[in-house]
Amino acid sequence: MNVAGLALQLTRLPVARLRFEQGRNPEGIRRAHDLFTRPHPRYKVIRNKTLGIALIDLAAFGGHPGGYLHSVRRSGHAGPQSRKAAARGYQLRSIDRNDHIDEIHAIHTSCEQRQGRPMDPHYRIKKNAFDNAAHVECNGVFDAAGRLVAYCSMGRYGNFVATDQLMGYKNQDGIMYLLLLKIICRLIEEREVDYFMYDTFLGAQPGLRDFKRRVGFQPYRARYELA
Repeated sequence: MNVAGLALQLTRLPVARLRFEQGRNPEGIRRAHDLFTRPHPRYKVIRNKTLGIALIDLAAFGGHPGGYLHSVRRSGHAGPQSRKAAARGYQLRSIDRNDHIDEIHAIHTSCEQRQGRPMDPHYRIKKNAFDNAAHVECNGVFDAAGRLVAYCSMGRYGNFVATDQLMGYKNQDGIMYLLLLKIICRLIEEREVDYFMYDTFLGAQPGLRDFKRRVGFQPYRARYELA
């Protein structure tokens, strides 16, 4: 598709109004708002996270995750993969990343490439500590032996939650599906936010775009406000 065709397609996407609430963590929220709305690194004429944003409309399910699970069951993949992981003893729980520094580094360095691209070099540098900002939380998937095998850190910015880092070991056990489906179901039940964001479809590799769609993410245009 040429640039003009892509631009036309993007302008036809549904619009999501996403609100940053500074009261959650004034400095951190303002910094995130600046990141989301600065010029896109490749497409300078648009803002960084405004077109083709991968979102799930959590409010559409009215607090009942069964409707969401039914929607992903139609894809024939996400639901079965998540159930496979659960049957093999994988479990999700909230974590403090500082309690799992070695395990997170092992995940980061477990393969040389992801989605057909070399791993970003900064992931290969072991962190000594993670900043536990007030608006950031993290969930991890553990195997039957109690080893951390995947994790997702995410920010609660206002009426939406967005992933920050999401990574796990490459295997065929469905752990990434379990990780995201469990988080999404919990967010639907909590009814505290309207949307869940997983970066963008724009610029993502085909495999990652397909994974996002199987989990229920759809492309949107985002309109941001800072409150």
